[in-house]
Amino acid sequence: MKYTSLNLLLLGLLMTSTLLTSQVKNIGLPDIRNYKRSDYKGGTQNWDIDQDKNGNLYFANNNGLLQFDGSSWKKYSLPNSFAVRSIKIDDSGKIFVGGYSEFGFFESNKKGKLEYFSLSKMINKDANNPIDFIWKIHIRGIEVIFQSFEKIYIYKNKQLKIRNAPNRFQFSFIINNKLYLQDIALGILEYKNDTFIPLKGSRILNNNEVWGMFPMPNNKILVATLSKGLFIYDGKGMTPWKNEANEFIKKNSSLGGVNITNRFIAINSVLDGIIICDLNGKIIQHINHKKGLQNNTVLTSFIDNKNNLWLGLDNGIAFINESSPFSYFGFSYDLSTVYASVIFNDKLYVATNQGVFCHTWNKTIKEDAFSLVKGTTGQAWDLQIIDNLLFCAHNRGALLIESPNAVKILDNRGYFGFKKIPNHPNFIIGSTYNGFTLFEKTQNGWEFKNKIAGFNKSTNTFEIDRYNLWLKKDDLLYQLELSKNLTKFTKIKCYQQLAKETKGITSIQHFNNKIYFQTKNHFYKYSQQQGTFYEDQTISAIFKNVPLINALTEDRLGNLWYAFDESLGVLLKSTNSTYKNSISPFSNLTGNLVNNYLSINTVDSANVFIGLTDGLAHYNASLSKSFITKPKVFIQSFSFPNDTLLLGNGRTKLNDYTIPYKSNSVRFIFSSPTYENVENVEFSYLLNGFTDKWSPWSTSLIKEYTNLREGNYKMKLKARNSYGIESDSTTFNFTISPPWYRHFLTYLFYISIIIATILFIQRRIKVKIRKNKYYETIEQRRIYLEKESKIRQEQYKLEKEIEKLQNDKLQIKILTKDKELVNNSLQVVKKNKILNGIIHKLKDINVESFDDSTKLKLNKLNKSITKEVTADKSWNDLEKHIKNVHFDFLKRLKEKHPTISPRELDLSTYLLMNMSTKEIAEIMNISNGGVELARYRLRKKLQLNKKENLVGFLIAI
Repeated sequence: MKYTSLNLLLLGLLMTSTLLTSQVKNIGLPDIRNYKRSDYKGGTQNWDIDQDKNGNLYFANNNGLLQFDGSSWKKYSLPNSFAVRSIKIDDSGKIFVGGYSEFGFFESNKKGKLEYFSLSKMINKDANNPIDFIWKIHIRGIEVIFQSFEKIYIYKNKQLKIRNAPNRFQFSFIINNKLYLQDIALGILEYKNDTFIPLKGSRILNNNEVWGMFPMPNNKILVATLSKGLFIYDGKGMTPWKNEANEFIKKNSSLGGVNITNRFIAINSVLDGIIICDLNGKIIQHINHKKGLQNNTVLTSFIDNKNNLWLGLDNGIAFINESSPFSYFGFSYDLSTVYASVIFNDKLYVATNQGVFCHTWNKTIKEDAFSLVKGTTGQAWDLQIIDNLLFCAHNRGALLIESPNAVKILDNRGYFGFKKIPNHPNFIIGSTYNGFTLFEKTQNGWEFKNKIAGFNKSTNTFEIDRYNLWLKKDDLLYQLELSKNLTKFTKIKCYQQLAKETKGITSIQHFNNKIYFQTKNHFYKYSQQQGTFYEDQTISAIFKNVPLINALTEDRLGNLWYAFDESLGVLLKSTNSTYKNSISPFSNLTGNLVNNYLSINTVDSANVFIGLTDGLAHYNASLSKSFITKPKVFIQSFSFPNDTLLLGNGRTKLNDYTIPYKSNSVRFIFSSPTYENVENVEFSYLLNGFTDKWSPWSTSLIKEYTNLREGNYKMKLKARNSYGIESDSTTFNFTISPPWYRHFLTYLFYISIIIATILFIQRRIKVKIRKNKYYETIEQRRIYLEKESKIRQEQYKLEKEIEKLQNDKLQIKILTKDKELVNNSLQVVKKNKILNGIIHKLKDINVESFDDSTKLKLNKLNKSITKEVTADKSWNDLEKHIKNVHFDFLKRLKEKHPTISPRELDLSTYLLMNMSTKEIAEIMNISNGGVELARYRLRKKLQLNKKENLVGFLIAI
């Protein structure tokens, strides 16, 4: 049957309405992630699963309680019991667990660490009758019910009540807040008002184990047994649930299951993984080892807060991303790299590197693999429906696929793709490995006509309009003009750029019934009349806020799909011809797209097929809104030397914490309980008090700070999931105490010391000022006295100087007088000499010849002259005067030179008086030579050398 537009629309509406009420896709497989023992460092078997309000997951494992936050695993053990068989978390965050002969709960202590509190200690245990394994835990109101094979233990208001099994319990279940237990003899019991009430008609299950009970419409209950299949209980009896789900369970055995949004049921099996069926028993999904599970025995299943499915396996743990709008056809469907896909004649055809594969298209592709179309083995590049015929561009040639078993080869050359020629409805142009060829529609169908001459380059990127064929090759754009008879290219032109302001050519694309040429998100059209390219501002504006694209294709709904940096995005076209950009839903496909082969096959909004390097992805756009949610982020732990705080164990906030200064190196570990694409979850942080900028986004879960100063700090953290959605920020406040020498009290002490020191210094300064003033007064007095004494001394010196000057003047005067006296004395000596001469001359006169009167007068004259000479004592007086005046000098000279003679003393005095040699000779009555001789002898006695002045020496004395 061939699709018409009406058929496609009706099928699309039907499928969309079905999937809007469903989160479980019946096309392809969801993303599956397996966790091995080496990942969680625990035992093999995982018996139960639950989730706290922060999003952390907990697993009852053979080796203890496992905790998982999306990035790291932690393990907690029970006292005297390694294995944990059951787990349940209440609204307060208490984690109730049960193991062998032990049950109780974990709760966060003040530091956020999980601390175990045993409730089994409240029981008087009998060594001969132990508690055995606690297989189930239920929370009903304020009651917590622990179930073993022998008893149930009801914990309420910190009291423990025990009820024994009528015979022996198997398992228990809560349905519509009612507690049901299977007894091996009485069938299924309802525990009500402290009594066990058997359900009518349930004893038919006595020889089989009931592993699951699920609520159904009209107050019915679905019962899953280990080996007898599935039953419906209607209040009156058990009837087999006759459908494909029941057949599967009877064949593979059931180990319970879980409801999914009250519209589906996931049923675990022993032998063949898990099935998900609707409320009519129709299998929607079947996931087993072949389809990606690491183990086929599913012990337990759990739906998390995002409606994703977790499986506890006999060996390992599995995560199934049921809430994703994506499902996949990969290795389990025998598909490899997909280059193109198309629906033709109720079959989905896929072009791969191994050939063309097909699968029946009935909107439920869940079991069988794709089958290879005969004759298509090898590299298939493209699939196109032209004139209701399926063309395949293949390495082996141009193929016409008429059915999975009928393939017609139109040409043996290798082909990349085909295009219809505008205005020539009966012709198709094909791109080969070395040029282009022409196909013609004849009465016998499509046939190869000729190779188009004039151009031998090959490409998978080309478009054709009324005038030209355009192709992009090696960053160049070629414009080829076909001849009228379509046998050759008559004109070839090559372009390196579209406009002066833009360099390079990124892609050619056809949408809105036009050919566009694109570079750096600027879109150009070609004017045939002007022969130039011009930018379409309207289209360029649409891509203004879109990442730089490298490929673009338009789907049948008018949506524009584009590739960028190995990622995918879409501009969704609305009814008013505007576009809305969507990138985040496709982030998990990053790196898996096929380079240079953007394969988008849009059947309708609920069915979009995308080619990948490892298969085919199916995308349902109607589920993407509920799929992308805001993530949560937690500071999982805050560590510093010798201590650690855990902030993610059921507690959203701890009180502000103070750490000592010696522990000022801190470490934060982040977590975001996000389980899809966990490797792409990124974190950004800001430590107020240390920096004011958010860190760049990083996948690192750890941040350390060392040598922080004292003060108040606020750690802010936010996360961004793989779809680019940011969480609200979370904060943690802590304080680093200052060192003792910078503590507040120490500063008070410092201030007190400073104040006391200031006061002390102030007092000392005042005392010192007073002392200084006193000493200054004393000093001023001393200075005054010194000045006064100095003035007196100066005055005394001045007086002495004056006295000396006076003495010198007097001395000079005396010397002058002495000189005058000496001169006068010399005159007297001269006079006496003259008089003596006269006397001698008078003696020579013969007086005899004179008369008596003359004789008398002459004698009288002689006597008078003699008397004058005799009476003159001036010389002796002069000598005495000289000696008196120069007494000190003569004394000092005599003391220094005791051997000096009196005559030499006289000579020294005369020399001191600066008398000339002639004057000295007259006074001393010696010749001038005698004076020189006396001077020589005096110099020798005074021990003077030749250069020393005798008079100067005497003056110095």
